[in-house]
Amino acid sequence: MTSLTNAGQQARAMEDVLANDIDTHHSRKPANQPPNRQKNKKRSAFSDRKVDRAYYWMAVPAAVIFAVFLYVPFIQGVLYSFTNSQGYGDYDWIGLRNYAALFHDERVGHAYLFTFLIAIAITVLINVIALFLSVALNGKIAWKNGFRAIYFIPYTLAVLVIGYVFKYIFMQPLPALGKALGIGWLSESLLTSERYAWIPIVFLAVWQGVAYSVLIYLAGLQTVDSQVYEAAAIDGVNAWQKFWKITFPLIGPFFTINLVLTMKNALGTFDQVVALTDGGPNSKTETVTYLIWKGGLTGGEYAYQTANAVLFFIVLAIIAFIQLKFFGSKEKV
Repeated sequence: MTSLTNAGQQARAMEDVLANDIDTHHSRKPANQPPNRQKNKKRSAFSDRKVDRAYYWMAVPAAVIFAVFLYVPFIQGVLYSFTNSQGYGDYDWIGLRNYAALFHDERVGHAYLFTFLIAIAITVLINVIALFLSVALNGKIAWKNGFRAIYFIPYTLAVLVIGYVFKYIFMQPLPALGKALGIGWLSESLLTSERYAWIPIVFLAVWQGVAYSVLIYLAGLQTVDSQVYEAAAIDGVNAWQKFWKITFPLIGPFFTINLVLTMKNALGTFDQVVALTDGGPNSKTETVTYLIWKGGLTGGEYAYQTANAVLFFIVLAIIAFIQLKFFGSKEKV
């Protein structure tokens, strides 16, 4: 009986020793454990997370440079829009007179109308053509990489240089071809026609803009899982149904960003006008950006066209917001 009692006491003593060892092990840090790095981090004022100061050293200088070269000139331009400055010399504050005059200027109104019309045409054509080409280039075809390079080359070329090449084409070979084929409206240069001068501008913008849109759509198509197509093939889905019901909804975010970028670039059409028509004939092909440059830098309307630039910036921001809001709500991924 005494031996059993001693054995029980020894067992309880052993359990106490083991418990103390476990507690000591958990409370003691290993000798090779690195020092606590949290002490070197600063707690963010906007969240409970602790942020390394190195991120601020990278972000703050970039923000300062960005502000100096973008926000400061923008604010100065807004201030100049309330003056009668010609870009040099003294000037007076005139309030909202420049903005009021813009809404009564027929030349400005025509520039906005022309810009919106060609922007819609350019945006639709670029996205339709780019979507078709990207689906084709994403398929199992020979020389796929070669075709991708060929379609991307126009984007790497300067618009002004290519514009002057196309100007020669629309001035010489194309009218000659129109005369040979007996096509009346094509027998004369389109660049000199008030009715058809917009066609070369749209053609050049689409020819060069398709390349970048194809690249974005191809990136979107790479994100679609091939197993989705395999399951659709088992269900007997045809090519059109596969594109409209599967591919297009799954690349919705890429379609949205492409639509916003192409519309923004189309509304800012400038180089094409300078190279092809120079705003003519009879100022019929003046875009808003061309009018701002022409009147502001060479026409003595510096403050007036600065106000036009501010107004155009507001219009672009509103259009981009509407596009993102509308098409973003339609995305299914």
